[in-house]
Amino acid sequence: MALHFTREELAARREAALAAMAKEGLDGLLLFRQESLYYLTGYDTFGYVFFQCLVLLGDGRMALLTRAPDRLQAKHTSVIEDVRIWIDGPDAAPAAMLRDMLDGFGCRGKRLGVEWESYGLTARNGQRLAAALDGFCTLVDASELVSRLRVVKSPAELLYVRRAAELADAALAEAIRLAQPEAFEGDILAAMQGIVYRGGGDDPANEHIIGSGPDALLCRYHTGRRRLSPDDQLTLEFAGVYRHYHACFMRTLGIGRIDPRLRDMHKACVDALLAAEAALKPGRPIGEVFDAHARVLDGAGYRPHRLNACGYSLGTTFAPNWMDWPMLYHGNPVEAAPGMVFFIHIIVFDEPNGLAMTLGRTSEVKPNGAEPLSKASLEFVVN
Repeated sequence: MALHFTREELAARREAALAAMAKEGLDGLLLFRQESLYYLTGYDTFGYVFFQCLVLLGDGRMALLTRAPDRLQAKHTSVIEDVRIWIDGPDAAPAAMLRDMLDGFGCRGKRLGVEWESYGLTARNGQRLAAALDGFCTLVDASELVSRLRVVKSPAELLYVRRAAELADAALAEAIRLAQPEAFEGDILAAMQGIVYRGGGDDPANEHIIGSGPDALLCRYHTGRRRLSPDDQLTLEFAGVYRHYHACFMRTLGIGRIDPRLRDMHKACVDALLAAEAALKPGRPIGEVFDAHARVLDGAGYRPHRLNACGYSLGTTFAPNWMDWPMLYHGNPVEAAPGMVFFIHIIVFDEPNGLAMTLGRTSEVKPNGAEPLSKASLEFVVN
């Protein structure tokens, strides 16, 4: 089997989920987030793009409802033993089949939590689920129940995060080597991802971001590639990924002759990053991390050019994105704790002048504060 954690660790995670369910007065949990399924059972698939649900009952029983292609996937990658298959067809009604499953488990009239906030549960399938279970049981939004358990990583998980960070550092070094005038963006991306693959890593949960020239001011992927100009700027946001655990990094590199204002922007980003990392302390609200970064950038005159969040938790995530709960924004009351992992990104986009500067890296929260997982220098690289 392709289990990446011991059965004992997976069982302990499920026990923690059962305790959280009991605290919320839930008789069962309907899990649709692929991250939850992987975390609790090891189940590894992209079959969640179709209707798929893991039922976890208060007594520890569990069953997976999925399509035929994922029967062997579940057998090979997870500890799930009870796998039910719904059959494709014009009259397929997996939500109704799930109701019948739940009836067989004695769930009629019970109180069941649902992961409504899930990329694996489309709005239409969610409506079908609600309709199928209307009058059958009471549904409660339990979208964050497992996410709150996942946010603090076990020692085994942290080993994977640290390996992901090593792969990210290696990918950054390769990007810096290749980021020369006339270099093709596609070659840079291919080399970076090749480093991750050769290191035993995985695809990122969303596309790596690359942009030069005017596109250096974008922090989203878009299709299309260009060659770097003799004098240019290149923004990269990428991740090392190992066993689906992410360590993300962000950099803007200078190419050739650069606008001297970029050096001032870079200094402000370094100062903001270090201030944000210093504010990431156990027992303190993570909103303070954002506030620390904002104070530095605002004081340096970059208030019009910064964003309204400066990062988020990281862990094992699946497409369509690697952002995990919770996010770093003003007023977020979630308290940091040892074992949490955060990607802190400092982004300054001066649109009127066409200038970009970014700096970001992943940190693990330790008992005494944040520890960056990257060994790469924060110096401004100009090739």
